[in-house]
Parts: sequence; structure tokens; C-alpha cells
Amino acid sequence: MKNKLNNELAVCGFAAVKALEKEHPESIRRLYYTQDRALSFGGLCKQLAAKKIPYNMVPSQKDLEKLCGSIHHQGVVAMIDEKEVPPLTPADVTEWVSKNESALLLDRVGNANNLGAIIRSAAFFGIKHIIIPLDEAQSSITTSSYRVAQGGMEYVNVYSVSSIPRLLKDLEGKMVRIGTDVSAKKTVSEIKDLCIKNGKKKPALIVLGNEEHGISMQVKDLCDYLVTIPFAQNADSATGLIESLNVAQAAAIILYECRQ
Repeated sequence: MKNKLNNELAVCGFAAVKALEKEHPESIRRLYYTQDRALSFGGLCKQLAAKKIPYNMVPSQKDLEKLCGSIHHQGVVAMIDEKEVPPLTPADVTEWVSKNESALLLDRVGNANNLGAIIRSAAFFGIKHIIIPLDEAQSSITTSSYRVAQGGMEYVNVYSVSSIPRLLKDLEGKMVRIGTDVSAKKTVSEIKDLCIKNGKKKPALIVLGNEEHGISMQVKDLCDYLVTIPFAQNADSATGLIESLNVAQAAAIILYECRQ
């Protein structure tokens, strides 16, 4: 939930605020918590007091609900500056390539909870970089995505691009562009092998599509490879019992295969 008047974003959930305390306590502008969370955030309150940043124990869960717009606050809400998503620059890509760091590109993943779950998986599997398009169909960083990321937001860098096709063209030869498609012939277990070029490993750019339509045909055409997650076949047909996984579930499987 955003406070438009103060350009603030509410971060709620125990794990999310704990990670914020550990990695970026300087970003907290105000802190609110219930009595049962007082001991857990005593150290943070001391830090905030030293900087004269307000913190308050609220009398009821309802007060936190109003602050963050969610019943899933778990007894604590931190207000931070509204999260800016910086544009991806050529220098960023050059650094990734030099360090052999892979990245995720989201092609209009519209659900904030899915974005948060993808960020959580990326942090778990050591993928530091996620790119999202400047598109109304793409979810940006919200209170919900922060909470679902379970602290992962503090360990992942999120960048924006104005055009996915232009980015993919620019990355030709620099990163191995791997899209996801249920009808692909190659499987996710081949990702590591696909990233070996002339005996050397190249970083991967994994493209995940939106919840309903997947990645667009234009984006598919610009990928070096398309991969799929093998399904359990129905005994009565050549297809799976369920057509596809949720994009966040698929991301976790794919990122497992991409781990170093």
C-alpha cells in the first residue's frame, strides 16, 4: 500500500521487516508494531530512537491493517520511501557479463503476489537481478510483493526497461536468452548445457511470461532457446493433467536448474 501524500510504501510481515532491519535500516521512516512484537524489534527501535525516527506500539491489529491495507501484516509495519525501479543500463549488463551473473526478465507478470514469490525464489537461489518492463500489465514493487518475498526484496536488484524486444536484441551474443514455453522441445534440465559456448559458460537471461498468455511471440522469436518443464503425462493422452504451472512455481524450478 502506498501513501501517495508522503511518497511512502508500507512494508509488512515479520520476515520482510526483519530483512529490512538487517540490510537497510536507514530506509525506514516510521515503524509500527503490536505488543507481541515489541521484543523482536527492540534493537531496531533503539536504532530509530538514536536517529529520532518515530516508532510506535499500536493498540490493535486493526491499526496496522489501516496502515498497510492488508490483514497479513503479522504484527509489524515499516514505512519506507516509495521504491524506485531504476532503468537498466549498458553498464549494468557489462558488469553481469564480466561476473557471469544470470538474470530474470519478466514479460508482463501482472500479479503482485507472483512477483513477490519470484523475488523470494531468486534470492534463495542466488539470482540477484530481475528486469521488469515499464508496462501497465506488469506488477511493480508493492506492499504485497514485499510481504510475499519474505525478505528477498533486500537481496535482489529490480531494474526497468521500456522495451523487452529492444533489450533482447541488445543482449544478443552477450547473454544466452532463454524463454519459457509449454510446447518447447528442450527442457529446463538442459539450461546449464545451453549456456556453454565454445567451452565457456555464459550468463543466462531467463524470460518468464505473464500468467495468462506466457511470453509474447515477438519475445519468443528473439530468444536463443525455448525450454519447458516436463509434466507427468495422463495415461489417456499425450498431455499433462494440468496445462501449466503458476509462473512463480515455474520460476522456482527454473532457478533451481540455473543455480551455480
